[in-house]
Amino acid sequence: MSQQQPLISHLLELRSKLLKSIASVLSVFICSVYWANDIYHYMAIPLMQSLPLGGSMIATDVAAPFFAPFKLTLVLSFFVAVPYVLFQIWSFVAPGLYKHEKRLVMPLLFSSTLLFYLGIAFAYYIVFPVVFGFFANNAPEGVQVATDITSYLNFILKLFFAFGLSFEIPIAVVLLCWAGVTTPEELKQKRPYIVVGAFVVGMLLTPPDVISQTMLAVPMLLLFEGGLLAARFYSKQGDDESDEDSEQTND
Repeated sequence: MSQQQPLISHLLELRSKLLKSIASVLSVFICSVYWANDIYHYMAIPLMQSLPLGGSMIATDVAAPFFAPFKLTLVLSFFVAVPYVLFQIWSFVAPGLYKHEKRLVMPLLFSSTLLFYLGIAFAYYIVFPVVFGFFANNAPEGVQVATDITSYLNFILKLFFAFGLSFEIPIAVVLLCWAGVTTPEELKQKRPYIVVGAFVVGMLLTPPDVISQTMLAVPMLLLFEGGLLAARFYSKQGDDESDEDSEQTND
């Protein structure tokens, strides 16, 4: 029974953190759902500006004009609430971490949130105008470009997640090196394989076109190099801390 009590208390705390995270997402959604149509219109601007003269978006499903903006607003509500959700995760795992681990986790939480937002912004402001302009200007003669609003929503959400997650590469590199799974020197030696892997991941996460694949793979490689630089600092810091701990033990 004594062993079951801590487990039950941890599960109750986990449930509390999950409920708070869900409540934060729903709160943002309730506050922003009134402007759902305006939010969808803003997200559709990159496509609307790329359509030829007379082109427009269409709705092939009866309920699509109602549900598509709601779905987009709900997903964006999660994006907005990500810092609070990560804080709940941090508050749950923090009691089991050492002091030097806490000093590492807090900067990683902040930087991971910032990189996720940067990935979404990069997709919206850089990738979307190029990709949509390419698609719209290369339609066969006689084909009228009229994109379905639900298909467009699924397309941009897929790219948002792809670029948001791919911008987390520096965090993954730092964690792998800090945990001792690998080292920056070993990753440097495997750079040719990583280049190929970046383009393969870009092919899998993006639509089947070379432009979006390349525009995802190139930032991934640059972020990988940035992760290597940061990993050197954290690896060195971890070695210094272990040396200090061993010196204290010897003393």
